[in-house]
Amino acid sequence: MKLQQMMSLVRKALDEFHMIEEGDRIAVGISGGKDSLTLLKALCGIQRFYPKKYTLTAVSVNLGFPEADYSHVRAFCEKLGVEYLQVDTQIGEIVFDVRKEDNPCSLCAKMRKGALNEAVKKAGCNKVAYGHHKDDVVETMLLSLIYEGRFSSFSPVTYLDRMDLTVIRPMIYVREADVIGFKNLYQLPVFKNPCPADGNTRREYAHNLLKAIDAEAPGVRERMFSAILNGDLKGWRERVPHKR
Repeated sequence: MKLQQMMSLVRKALDEFHMIEEGDRIAVGISGGKDSLTLLKALCGIQRFYPKKYTLTAVSVNLGFPEADYSHVRAFCEKLGVEYLQVDTQIGEIVFDVRKEDNPCSLCAKMRKGALNEAVKKAGCNKVAYGHHKDDVVETMLLSLIYEGRFSSFSPVTYLDRMDLTVIRPMIYVREADVIGFKNLYQLPVFKNPCPADGNTRREYAHNLLKAIDAEAPGVRERMFSAILNGDLKGWRERVPHKR
């Protein structure tokens, strides 16, 4: 997928869910993976002509794994002209060595988001953008059905009242396959997640299950996404589709 196409899908989410207001200071959470780097490049491109002016800051939370090298991400941000902040933590050591968690992802995610939100607020930003895409939306719904017994997924826009911070997810209309193509086309500086639990999580299980179902019933991802989009879920019912 080319940049123009990616920006079109991202802008669709920005507009339909009113994700950006005039003067917003938006932090983009950068993990070093394909999703967050794609989002940053798309938001940079849209920033040049979007009617509501906003600023961007890229923020990475370093979990403390020795293999993690954010130097290429920093160089990428410099090339885009985006301020880059790296927050160094010992979250990896706490989760795996100190706490020895059987389900490390839950605690890690909570601590990582806490460190990110604190850094974002300190940087003077009022919004933080996550690189969740359409497949993430559907996989989260599937996880909710399997493990919680309810039809739910994360919202395109979420207000965190304790932090006075708004989370936006501008890539909800973008398929993961298109992110992969975009990453390859523009040679984004992606580095492999050094987390020991990577590839062995409930989300990975949902990803593989959805892949298997889609092979048996082609198009099921899109139908599931449509069910979420039209299911009157909290945070999704505020959508205002553009008339063509």
